[in-house]
Amino acid sequence: MSTMLTKWIDVWNVETFDDELLAELSTHATLVRGYITTVRKNFLEEEASDRRLPYPVNPYAGDFRGFVENEIMELMRARTVRAWHYSRLTDDEVERVRSSGVYPSTLQRIRDRLDAQVAAGVLSSEIAEALFAGSPFHGDRYASRSDKFWLTSNPIPIDDSGVAPLLENWGGESVYFSIKDASLQALVASIGRPRVLEVAIPMDSTQHIYPAAEAVVATFGRTLGCEPSWGAIDLYSNRALGPEAVITVHTDGEPNFIILARGYPVGFVGRAG
Repeated sequence: MSTMLTKWIDVWNVETFDDELLAELSTHATLVRGYITTVRKNFLEEEASDRRLPYPVNPYAGDFRGFVENEIMELMRARTVRAWHYSRLTDDEVERVRSSGVYPSTLQRIRDRLDAQVAAGVLSSEIAEALFAGSPFHGDRYASRSDKFWLTSNPIPIDDSGVAPLLENWGGESVYFSIKDASLQALVASIGRPRVLEVAIPMDSTQHIYPAAEAVVATFGRTLGCEPSWGAIDLYSNRALGPEAVITVHTDGEPNFIILARGYPVGFVGRAG
């Protein structure tokens, strides 16, 4: 099995796994195959049953979890993963991303973005104040999303319902989600252009090392002929990442933006693939 060393890995592409990670996975290939195969067999048996019998036991479960927690998690903690962030940004905001990097969402950063649009003459100060006051980030429901920069480990097609609203509305959930006025909705949708950021995210900046480790093991399992569950994960960085973390920015109309997750990046196979 060949490897391609990079500054980051794709959790969905074993060709990007470095030699140390591949060696650890290969050493435990029998365990990985046994666990994933049994998960699949138990699932099919459960689906075919009348669901009155106890769920079948997976005899590999304990050793598998220990392997993921003790070996793969520790390796992933020191690694960087390529991930994807969907947004609608102005040209000036893209330049700031390229020069300064990306930052977790906070109310102050929402305020700063709105103020920048006022300075640019796009928004009036009154509208900016109304948008800021209406941000769902003021409420408890979205408090858990503050101080986080969210991404997904696997690219998603731009017309997917989960990301389309983020590409269609400037400001993301922090601005557009609570807007009820049609004219304000149209105004927000007119700012900027749809963008997808490729970001190299150090795993020690996240709380998602275990899911990333599981995704890596699942990807390796596919090389063994197994059928693991879909390995995509949502993850966030809880600290600012400098411009060196920004691999590239894709903009609406560019070739790779249009074919994202359907030909770009090369080698990616989606959920239905």
